[in-house]
Parts: sequence; structure tokens; C-alpha cells
Amino acid sequence: MKNIRTKFLTGTIIISMFLSMGCSDILDEQPRNIYEPGYFKTEQGVLGGLVSMYAHLRYIFGQGYYYNITLTGTDEYTWAASADANFKDADMTSGGTMSPSTSRADVLWSTAYSNINTASGIIENAEAAGVDQSLIAEARFFRAFDYFYLVQTFGGVPLDLGGGVLKFNVTPSRVSTRNTVPEVYTICIFPDLKQAIIDLPDRPRLTGTVAKTVARLYLAKAYLTYGWWLQNPNNIPTWPECPRTDPDGHDAAWYFQQAYNVAVEAIDNPGPFHGLQPTYYDVHVASNDRNPEILLFADHTNASKYFNGDTDFGYAGGGAPDNFACWMVTAQMESLRSSATPGGNGDYNVSSVPREAAQWGGRPWTRMAPPIGVFENTFADKTNDSRYDGTFTTVYRANWQKNNSTPVLYNANGLPVYPGDNSIGAVGINLGLGDAILTFLPDESLAGSITYYEGVMNQYVKSNIAAGAIPGRADWVISPRGINRQFYPGLWKIGTYRTDNGTGLGSPNGSTCRPFDIAKFSELYLVAAEAVVKGATPTAGKSARELVNVLRARAGKWRWDNAGNVAKVEDNSAAMIAATPTDITLNYILEERSREFFGEGYRWFDLARTQKWEEIAGTYEICGIIESGTNVSKDFHVPHTYVRNIQPFHYLRPIPQAQMDRLDISEAEKEAFQNPGY
Repeated sequence: MKNIRTKFLTGTIIISMFLSMGCSDILDEQPRNIYEPGYFKTEQGVLGGLVSMYAHLRYIFGQGYYYNITLTGTDEYTWAASADANFKDADMTSGGTMSPSTSRADVLWSTAYSNINTASGIIENAEAAGVDQSLIAEARFFRAFDYFYLVQTFGGVPLDLGGGVLKFNVTPSRVSTRNTVPEVYTICIFPDLKQAIIDLPDRPRLTGTVAKTVARLYLAKAYLTYGWWLQNPNNIPTWPECPRTDPDGHDAAWYFQQAYNVAVEAIDNPGPFHGLQPTYYDVHVASNDRNPEILLFADHTNASKYFNGDTDFGYAGGGAPDNFACWMVTAQMESLRSSATPGGNGDYNVSSVPREAAQWGGRPWTRMAPPIGVFENTFADKTNDSRYDGTFTTVYRANWQKNNSTPVLYNANGLPVYPGDNSIGAVGINLGLGDAILTFLPDESLAGSITYYEGVMNQYVKSNIAAGAIPGRADWVISPRGINRQFYPGLWKIGTYRTDNGTGLGSPNGSTCRPFDIAKFSELYLVAAEAVVKGATPTAGKSARELVNVLRARAGKWRWDNAGNVAKVEDNSAAMIAATPTDITLNYILEERSREFFGEGYRWFDLARTQKWEEIAGTYEICGIIESGTNVSKDFHVPHTYVRNIQPFHYLRPIPQAQMDRLDISEAEKEAFQNPGY
């Protein structure tokens, strides 16, 4: 077995959780070096263990390299200009090959097992502390939660950590046996989640803690995923090898029906705190983080360094427990240049969009880029559907006034551009965004009017990012088919947010300080709809189309236009519903899931579950890379088609090499422990 870590997760991951009513109430537990059974027989021990469970989420979700493994290689993201092997291997193009040493699924493996052991310690011992069953139910939820992510990622995994199946273990062990997929589901995941639903409250005891609704969501997802596994329509291999039969005697159809039933029960009984936000924008605008639609998140704050995992507010290095996922998908827009000379007749050498700690911007690591298909296919409707505007930063606006007093600059076509108002808005956030400096066009209708300047990069070839110009427009432009591995729309929905920027640029290299969303109430509708597509019998008013249309109607409602940086009150719900197909197919469900959850870490799991990964993401288009000092021409904006080498065995990630090295077993046993193909 892996060398079980019995040490308490140290003070760097203690998390703050606030009462739903708004006043501060912090679960504060001092760091401990070790857990032992007696500790969990005290109320202090139970609460301390639970604090560590919420804290462990930070080491997985928002961790940029794990974020990469959930998205890179899908139709949502490929590797970007600054990518290293972590990203190219996940993408499986351009020479990248997934291996036990390079798969960043190691982040999940190394973090989940210590938490599972803590959960087992609470479940076994907490009754002696006289605590409410609802607290033990939180531990049950997290044990099932971690095992669900493990079994989806690696196949069958060990249930015995050295002390017996699902037993708390205090003795490190270097031997292990993997359980089968059916055993992991039927021995742990299903029983733990069903009991958690019984014992958890309807309302979270604190903002961010789990309640019945999130347990129902994960039980529905587990039923759905296991139904797919039993059915196995494309003959994807599993490991350890075992028959595709259920120990409890149910077939795939039974599990699809259960997935539907549980999801609908959660929709109909959301409790007093959970439900959909009125607009898609409201779900993701940073000032509304921790809203009732978010069922589970890895929390962060800039109110206290201690309660932000002790990460640096001024400069974060890009490692857990910090939230740095958004850095991976942010391009180097600070490279944009304008001219200080009237008419743009001089050098274009002034940075007009400097790096800022704001939701539209943030720290640009440029490791992951969205392919062209995202903009042409996934988000084809950019007029009625607010989710495109509520997902991406597509317009980069002048903000140089925050570190430069120049009153006017000259941009595309030598036309003047002006900075925004450097004042503090009513919600305490600097809203001073000026004229558009760069716009990613919504479609190709103006592509024939674009002039791309030719010359040598980094010698002030106009925009300095090889963008083009359209006559009469002051903003540089890039059309969808000009999206490339260096410059592309940022992911606004998970972008940086801080409340301590003042009137300046803030600390864009510091901690992101936003919670990273893990589970949403909205997913219940798409889980239930997918179950219907797979044969579940729906109840009245909740067919697949009706369920999908709840989210599509919401997506048609606007209250803010990110691209225009203006209020926009518009209701396109009728048009959105009318455009929904009468016959909802699996591929349509997957398209809706991408529109709803784009860039949030769902995509690889969705494509692996439905066995559609190779079909949907086997090829993609994107433009290339320009290097400093090389000649830039319009050829930089010519798309290239790439083919991914996705094989059936890739539907399971390799057991991490670090884990293989820990095992004190024979080479033959190690070979049997590792997933085939790796």
C-alpha cells in the first residue's frame, strides 16, 4: 500500500468557513503532527479532522497542474506557448506522451488517501465523542467524494490502507492490493453517500460545509458513472480486470434510473440555502462568490493570510495550497502595445494593458489555450446565450492610468484610446477600465477586413502580439480563426479577484484569493437529463429537454455585458428554449455541459465517462506560435489541424510513479498494480 501519511495536514491548509447568516465563525484547530484513534473520540478531534477535510480540497482543486490534467487534451484546452511537458504530455500531440512520471493525476492520488484515512478515523471513533451524526456524515461524504474521483481517474483502487478495508490506519504500509471498480462503488461510495444523505442537514452548518444536496449530487453522479461503466459501449478496458457485473445484481439501466431519481429529488428539495442564481453572470462574478448555487468549493480569502493557507499575498509561487488555476489559461496580454505619438506615427512601445489583479486579467502563465472549435462550435451562439460573455474575457481595455499618467495613447490605425475612470466603485472595486485595446471578434464576418502587420516580433510590430486592424477601429482585433497558442481569450469566470487593490494594479503575482468551485446545483439538471438520454423514465415536467431548458432559459438572461463593460438587461430565454432540439442526444448534453461548466475541470471526466473522448477531442484546430525576433506575417493566423493519440487504455490515468516507487513488492506485482499501457 502507499506509505500512508498519518500526519495532520499542517497549519498551512487550515480553512476558514463562515456562518451562512454572514457573521464570522471560524472552525479553528491548531496543527497536529499525528492523528490517533483516541483523538477522534473527542469533539475537538472530530472538528479538527473535519477542518482538515475541507482544507484538503485546496491541494487538489485550483492547483494548476491538477487543473491541467482535467482539461488539457480535451476539446476545451490544448497546450499553450509557455507549456512544458506537464501540459504537452496531457495533450498527447506534438510529441507529448502520458506516463506515470508526467501525469499530474499524482496530485489527486497523493492528497486523497491521507484524507480518506482521516475520514475513516472519524467514522470509526466519533460516536464515542458524543457528537451529532451530521458531523460523522460529513466525513462519510468526503471519503466517498475522494474515492469517486480516484475510481474515475485510475479504475479500481485500494480500499485497505493497511488496517483493513475502510479501516483507519496508523501504521505506514508499503504493500497494497487494488480493489475492483464494482467493489469501490458498492463497498464505499454508494453506502457512504446514502448514509450521508440521511444524516446531513438540509442547510449547511457553515457556509461551505456539505449538506444533503451536495451528497445527492455526488450520489447521482456516481450512479450515472457506474451505469456507464457497466454498459461499456465502446469496450474501454478496466483495471483490475473483472466482469462488468454488479455485485448487487443490478444492471446499467437500474443505475441510470437511480441517477435520475436522486438528481430530481435534489432539484425538488434544495433546502433553504441552495438553488440557481438568476443569471449566469451572477454565478461567476467574483463579488458574488460562495453564492447558493455553489454546493462545494475549495475556499480562499485575502482577509487573512493564515486562513488562506498561509500563502503569500504579494507573490505566490504556483503551488498548493494556493489557487493558481487561472494563471494557466491566461495569455500574455500585458504584451499589448500602443503609441504615445499622435496618429501612431512613432514607435508602438507603451504598455496599455499592464498586468492587474482583476477578474478580467491576472497573472499570465500561458500554459493552456482553447482551440478554435470552442469559439466556432461550443459557443456558436454569442448573441442570445450569455454563457460566452460570462465565460471569457474577449475585450482587453486600457488600464494604464493605474501606473502611468499619460492622458491618451494611439492604437490601431493611429486612432486615440483613453484610459478609464480611476475611481472606486460602490462595491469597493476599482472599475476604471477604458477604451478597448484588443478585441477577440465573435465570428469571421469581418475577417476579410483585417490587416495583419508584417515585420519582426518585439520590434514594435504595431500591437506587439501580431493582432490585426480593421479600418476605422481603434482596437486591435483577432478573429476566431486567428486564435493561437500565444494569444487567446482569458477565462473570466475563474479570474483573479482581490479586495485590496485600491486604485492601482494590486498584486497580480500574488494569491488569487478566490474559492475554487467544485460542485454546482446546476449540474443536477444535466445529470438527470443525461440519465434520461441513457434510458431513465422521467417524471412529468422533467424530460431531458425540459431539464436542459431550465439552464438554457437562465443562460438567455443578461444583466451585464462583459465585452461592452456595460449593464445589459435583456431576456433571450424564449429564443434559447426555441433553439433547443426536440430530440436531446448525448452529444447535445455534452455540448451543454461544456457551455455551462467550461474550464472548471469537468471535461476530461465527462468525455471519459461517456467514452466520447477520442470522438469529440481526437482532433482540433489552432494557430501557431511566434518567437521573439522572428518575422511575423498573416501566416501566424492560419489554423493548423492536430491529431491526438488517444488510445483505449488512456481512459484511465497511470498510477503515479511516486506511488509505484513506494511499493515494497515484486516487479511482477508492480506490473500488475500499474494500469496497462503505462
